[in-house]
Amino acid sequence: MTENQKVLELAGYAGTILLKSGAEIFRVQETMNHIIESFGITNYHVYVLSNAIFATVGEGTPQHCSLVRNVPLGEANLCRIDGVNTVSRKLRDGQYDADTALRKLQEIEHARPQSRGILIFSCGYASMAFCYLFGGSIWDCLCVFVIGLVHECYQLSPHKTKSSFTSTLFSSAMVTFLSAVSALALPILNFDHLVIGSIFALFPGILFTNSIREFFNGDYLSGIIHMIHAILIGVCIALGVCAVILVFRLIGGVFL
Repeated sequence: MTENQKVLELAGYAGTILLKSGAEIFRVQETMNHIIESFGITNYHVYVLSNAIFATVGEGTPQHCSLVRNVPLGEANLCRIDGVNTVSRKLRDGQYDADTALRKLQEIEHARPQSRGILIFSCGYASMAFCYLFGGSIWDCLCVFVIGLVHECYQLSPHKTKSSFTSTLFSSAMVTFLSAVSALALPILNFDHLVIGSIFALFPGILFTNSIREFFNGDYLSGIIHMIHAILIGVCIALGVCAVILVFRLIGGVFL
């Protein structure tokens, strides 16, 4: 493997981790640019889409090489994004060589995720906080906290469906059903507040925000792809909630 190929593979690896972790398109391109330039290479081109990377180094020379990567959309992971950016900065400052940077990137990609307990508690706490912000009582918040715990347990389950749309549809229906049952069993609870607090954990906030930033940065194609993905997830959430409400209306739910 030539030096150009080694540098290009390193930059492509970093870009792949960033894309899988939900990084913005401009951040992926800038990070890859910094990595390539840190090795003194100026003749290069990098083009990034929401699910693909195209890059060339040394175009028009005997050392020319190209890289194409298909990167499936993944869930946001800010720890990985921060880790890759740190590696990029240390490469630029001369603190890492290519082999050290590659080893660090591998450690970042395979780093142990947060413990399941922390993730489950965080989802319950966030759901409870949203319920409170939208006017829920202390009893509503406590109920939503439990529903959030159940929801995150499903999200972390190995039996969860691989499709993000199907998973979102089922999750929204599940939390709506739990909210409905809770409101029926305990009249002190407000069904609307329970549903609002429970489904907020499903909203694709980062995905939607990234799409808006990409529009402003001129990355229109990636912005459209992310926007469509966010809208489809929103539609799945709405379908799951509406389906459960419709079922309860058909069977005579007293609070709907």
